[in-house]
Amino acid sequence: MTKNNLKKIILAEPRGFCAGVEYAIGIVEECLKFFKKQKIYILKEIVHNKGIVRDLEKKGAYSVQRIEEVPENGVIIFSAHGVPPDFYRTARLRKLKIFDATCPLVKKVHLEAIKFANQGYTIFYIGHQGHEESIGVLAEAPENILMIENKHDAEQVKIKETKKLAYLTQTTLSVLETEEIIQVLKERFPQLKAPPKEDICYATTNRQKAAAILAKACDLIFVLGSENSSNSQRLKETAARLGPPAFLIDHKAQIDLKLLDERKYEKIGITAGASAPEKDVSELVSFLKEHFSRQKYQVVVENLQAVEENISFRLPELKL
Repeated sequence: MTKNNLKKIILAEPRGFCAGVEYAIGIVEECLKFFKKQKIYILKEIVHNKGIVRDLEKKGAYSVQRIEEVPENGVIIFSAHGVPPDFYRTARLRKLKIFDATCPLVKKVHLEAIKFANQGYTIFYIGHQGHEESIGVLAEAPENILMIENKHDAEQVKIKETKKLAYLTQTTLSVLETEEIIQVLKERFPQLKAPPKEDICYATTNRQKAAAILAKACDLIFVLGSENSSNSQRLKETAARLGPPAFLIDHKAQIDLKLLDERKYEKIGITAGASAPEKDVSELVSFLKEHFSRQKYQVVVENLQAVEENISFRLPELKL
């Protein structure tokens, strides 16, 4: 067999679901069992993945944009990204049964924001403006928190009181870009205090590390995930930064087969964002294998492991 007759599909490990996503979806599934004759409502999307949202709606868990859309005395689930504290008050006024699917690692950042604010700190929050996770954290202590989106913000931010300063971050950021932003802030404010434990979550860090290793081994990368998924976008950026073209896709139908055939890519890497299910990976692998086999290529599928992952979060017991 010659090299030109061979196509390699290389799968990054770890990839796909993280413990926080499994936790959030698990809470929805438990609510569906518990409230068999009642509609379940999720504020926004339980996780940022269109396929999962569609599948849960088929089972009876419907995404809504506003708490007011949920009928009084109904069931509402707050998503994995967390919500502002006043959302709980609004839901209680409507006599809703509230279930919180906030990722425990996101909840940790909320608690850090509250603690720093209570101690009189000014907090630099590094994140993406308008992202649901950022909205929730900023609302915990709006008088104490300043939003930092990039290095330019870090270089230009002005504050009156510089004695007590701390920083927090969104959990799904680019590790490299965030390190650069923190370094700028530390150079300007040497007294800057870090969170007790890094806020970018283990899953984001591990998947970016795996994507970087994958990118060095491949000449084309597919990242499975939705456009509004921050961690999936960061995986695409991580891979593209190292050279090969990288595409973020929700499913196999978005692949341009003409591009595949014209460029003669030999090593195709696949990874998946933390909210992308493994079935999407399997479907994509089968799709590529079938396509290349029709063209008389021998297709080999390999795994490329960066780190091992064995973290999980225990589901809470449902209580009314």
